[in-house]
Amino acid sequence: MKDSIRSSGNATGETNRFEKKGGIKTMPFILANEICEKLAMVGFSKNMVNYFTNQLHMPLTTAANTVTNFNGASSLTPLLGAFIADSYAGKFWTITFATAIYLLGMIILTLSAALPQLRPPPCAGNQVCQEANGSQLAVLFLSLLLAALGSGGIRPCVAAFGADQFIEEDPKQPKKTWVYFNWYYFALGASVLLATTVFIYIQDNVGWSWGLGIPTIAMALSIIVFLIGYRLYRNPDPAGSPYTRVLQVIVAAFRKRKLPLISDPKFLYVNKELDASISNDGLLHHTEQLKFLDKAAIVTEEDNLKSSEKPNLWRLNTVHRVEELKSILRMLPIGAAGILFSTSTAQQNTFSLQQANTMDRHLTKSFDIPSASMSVFTTSSMLTTIVLYDRLLVPVACRFTGLDRGINFLHRMAIGFFISILATLVAGFIEIKRKQAAINGTISAFWLVPQYSLYGIAEAFMVIGHLEFFYDQAPDSMRSTATALFWTSISVGDYTSTLLVTLVHKFTYWLPDKNLNQGKLEYFYWLITFLQVLNFVYYLICVKFYTFKPLPSQRTEHGCDQHGERGEGVELASQV
Repeated sequence: MKDSIRSSGNATGETNRFEKKGGIKTMPFILANEICEKLAMVGFSKNMVNYFTNQLHMPLTTAANTVTNFNGASSLTPLLGAFIADSYAGKFWTITFATAIYLLGMIILTLSAALPQLRPPPCAGNQVCQEANGSQLAVLFLSLLLAALGSGGIRPCVAAFGADQFIEEDPKQPKKTWVYFNWYYFALGASVLLATTVFIYIQDNVGWSWGLGIPTIAMALSIIVFLIGYRLYRNPDPAGSPYTRVLQVIVAAFRKRKLPLISDPKFLYVNKELDASISNDGLLHHTEQLKFLDKAAIVTEEDNLKSSEKPNLWRLNTVHRVEELKSILRMLPIGAAGILFSTSTAQQNTFSLQQANTMDRHLTKSFDIPSASMSVFTTSSMLTTIVLYDRLLVPVACRFTGLDRGINFLHRMAIGFFISILATLVAGFIEIKRKQAAINGTISAFWLVPQYSLYGIAEAFMVIGHLEFFYDQAPDSMRSTATALFWTSISVGDYTSTLLVTLVHKFTYWLPDKNLNQGKLEYFYWLITFLQVLNFVYYLICVKFYTFKPLPSQRTEHGCDQHGERGEGVELASQV
């Protein structure tokens, strides 16, 4: 009896210590890591086309595809990072080691820019430029590979690890995760703003070795800062491989595919002890969708089920594990809608940049704004929109919807999709204006501000809503994996851009290798606009039939009082 009491006391003490950790005090250490990753990634990727064409002498379409392929790889590797974090290492150690790998890639990239033997000789005027040879490209691609692998551990884990520091239902933690995601993305936007101004200016006017060396140093410092905060973090243990659990449910359902469905779900297998480590938010309730998967939770004589033993999970799974898979499958159609959004925004780093290269970029008589820094207008409009959204839109919308987040993440994504359609439509008309002006001279690069700004506003709505959707609707033991799916949609969008550019370049004259004035870039923008309209209709259909994650009791959001302040008792189920 004494041992039981002592054991219970120890468990309570551990729980109290766990609950005292986390909160807003951890944010500087966590966000410092992600900010430095963004400084390094954006400080290079925003200007990557210029580096490839001017320093390595790549053709324009090859350089554009290399950029989107690198960005795609950096957004695809989070699936691997999420698997390692959720299955074995946990988010903290995954972030730590991934940052070290990223740092190694940045060191090699900086050396490739600093050492003349690692790039082709410069050329000027009408001289035929020598492209980078195989060994020079090998060093470059090795650094990009390491950076992509490092991103794979940072991107899915930092957002989820930061959100883990807040407990939604804890009255002592007034900050909601939706507020965290707003300001998480604001911090990233601020780092992007710094990278697209200061770092790109250094690259264009001081040198690439300094322009890459400074973010490399920042990345090294971020590891130290992140480790300093170790004792403050709420650091949940990994709950085992989510991919294995998903596969077990599929195999068990397939094995029992010939069994008839059970009409009453209360006869399906439930085991609270077995699912305790993967159900911190509570066991998921049974839902009526995808009922063929319920067969994985039907108990048969062949299962040899004994109350004291763990079942063979390749034959029998709990309702909670079946619903985990259902939740992920329900999320995929809406998650896939983000692919074409990423395809449209990918053009900012490629063809929009080349548009700026052909335009008058004088800010003053003696100062030219770097073409890669034009994306500062995207970042500025995004940051402004986030602030206005949090301070103005949320209180006003709260009075009408009763949700303390103003509008739910599905509505937020829809607004972002619509604005993105406007952005690519406007970009086509601006390209026509640019080419007309090029006949007699040039035109100010500030004509590009509307398309850049619209993309920034679209990001503030769609990207943050998309990230919040994946985190909120994922089972709690799969949140790193769900965040990786967010990055996967971006990755597929980048590869879709590569495919579109390749096909359009092959079968049309729209995208020339050298001179944009000889092509029809506006047609390419309008092709993306048309695809986005179709995608928007698809998204609305998916939202219409979407079912929210089933928790044992509907989680409530604080409503709003008459002044737009938060009150009590509005169910999340009323969001749609």
